[in-house]
Amino acid sequence: MKRTAMNRRDLIKLPATAAAAGHLFGQSTAWRPQFFDAHQNDTVVALTELILPATDTPGAKAALVNRYLDLMMQDGPLEQRDLFLEGLSFLDGHAIRKHGQPFVRLNAEQQTGILTEFDKDSGPGNRFFRMAKTMTSRIYYATEIGQKELNKGGRVPARYGCIHPEHK
Repeated sequence: MKRTAMNRRDLIKLPATAAAAGHLFGQSTAWRPQFFDAHQNDTVVALTELILPATDTPGAKAALVNRYLDLMMQDGPLEQRDLFLEGLSFLDGHAIRKHGQPFVRLNAEQQTGILTEFDKDSGPGNRFFRMAKTMTSRIYYATEIGQKELNKGGRVPARYGCIHPEHK
């Protein structure tokens, strides 16, 4: 068997080629959060999917909202990061006090019950839930999936100017 030597240029091209091939075939390297730890990320996935669940259209999980939130927290303002992390801790603490387990381990009914409580409350749970809802919806509708949902059935006009011929 004859071996051929690779030059440095070929070695540099390999990662880009592999990444492109993975993208083309719907495969990619395993993504890992840069800001959240694994538990926080799982909690964010569960939380955002409850905020924007999959119905007849993909939800927050399919739109990878957690990944964008991770990036936003990594690169965003320190105050925002602190508030979000405090909110995740409050959410888990509340779930543990009420049901004996972290939020992500609760069943859907228990999770929804906690979020319903937070929605009606005026304390830290409510502030965090409002923050999470705002971030989730902003991120979701900025993704390709969200844009398709916004324009479902031609809801978004082709142009925003006046359509009267005399005003063109």
